[in-house]
Amino acid sequence: MKNRFLACPLAAATALALAGCGLLPGAGSQTRTVDIWLMRDSVSEDFLNRFTEAYEDEHDGVELNVTIQDWTGIGKKVTEAIEGTGGPDLIEVGNTQVAQYADTGRLFDLTLESVRDLGSEDWLPGLAEPGSISGSQYGIPWYAANRIVIYNKDLFAEAGVDEPPATRAQWLSATEKLNRQGSQGIYLAGQDWYTLAGFIWDEGGELAVDKGGQWTGALDSPQALRGMEFYKELQSLGSGPKDADEQNPPQAEVFARGDVAQIIAVPSAVSAILKANPGLKGKLGYFPIPGKKAGTPCAVFTGGSDLIIPENASDRGAALDVVKALAGEKWQTELARAMGYVPNKKSLAAVVSGQEATAAMAAGAANGRATPNSPQWASVEGDNPIKPFMTTVLEGGNAEKAARAASEAITKALDE
Repeated sequence: MKNRFLACPLAAATALALAGCGLLPGAGSQTRTVDIWLMRDSVSEDFLNRFTEAYEDEHDGVELNVTIQDWTGIGKKVTEAIEGTGGPDLIEVGNTQVAQYADTGRLFDLTLESVRDLGSEDWLPGLAEPGSISGSQYGIPWYAANRIVIYNKDLFAEAGVDEPPATRAQWLSATEKLNRQGSQGIYLAGQDWYTLAGFIWDEGGELAVDKGGQWTGALDSPQALRGMEFYKELQSLGSGPKDADEQNPPQAEVFARGDVAQIIAVPSAVSAILKANPGLKGKLGYFPIPGKKAGTPCAVFTGGSDLIIPENASDRGAALDVVKALAGEKWQTELARAMGYVPNKKSLAAVVSGQEATAAMAAGAANGRATPNSPQWASVEGDNPIKPFMTTVLEGGNAEKAARAASEAITKALDE
């Protein structure tokens, strides 16, 4: 096996630095080197080593050189790499980051390859849509994660809730029943805007809409207001703060006390829950966030990663072959099972059927979405006007007025 994690950083990717790391393509041999940036903790060392060994064994003369990058400051680093020279051939990016990198005009258009070879019609929408800019596919879906309901099986049993609810109406009814039993039916912070986004999408609304290249905030639409109204009804069935998000305090720690029946979170919260209260091991259950109709879970915000190839990649053909392997069925199955991710295609959901939490994620991901596909969306999240809008509504303020103000703030941020 020719590759391991690289200790030599690529931040100063000059010819001298590359030579010092032993990365000069073809130096002393005919080896084709594919230089890859992956994000920290996206994959385990075991998975990466297995993939690298198998890929290099099957592709004689190809060597994979992988550098692990930190999320902090990655936007500036990737932009500099794709606008400069000597950077990586293949980069993992957050699915909602693709638009900002495509806005540089320096990404390789993968449309023909993705349609022909990668089964794009089956991709999860929450990964595929943010990778597509103006009809061109720049980001290839790699893996996904999204929110589900994590619940305390003992509290459900004590309240006589025999099975997870499948509709919003059943969910409200079950939560009220849990409250009557003496537990807190649900803990939902007042500013969990990712969860709100799902309710808005479920009603047919949007956070913002693109009107001929001009993005406009849309929280004041009737559909978005209905989504907020449902959020308010659900949030009132617990004692979550109205003026804070799910990290203040960390909702996993609140749930770990043992008297909260449900939270809405990604499955990675389980490790924090069990660290705080090991006694809950074996007592946690999972189900998709219920939708309006049985059999159709609520729309959810899909997080995860896409794979991009810069225009300046030294060997785009070799990089594309690696993308096809990582995004293909064999390694998607391996990745999902090893890391607890949702694979990039809806048809692959069955590969995680034995993993309860991941299976619940996969059911929701089939109806997943991403934030508005504007390169300026990060500006909205920086000083997020959705959060004070939510607090105003939850505290009894005028929903329409607050929604208009938030929509105007979103429009202004997206127009910068």
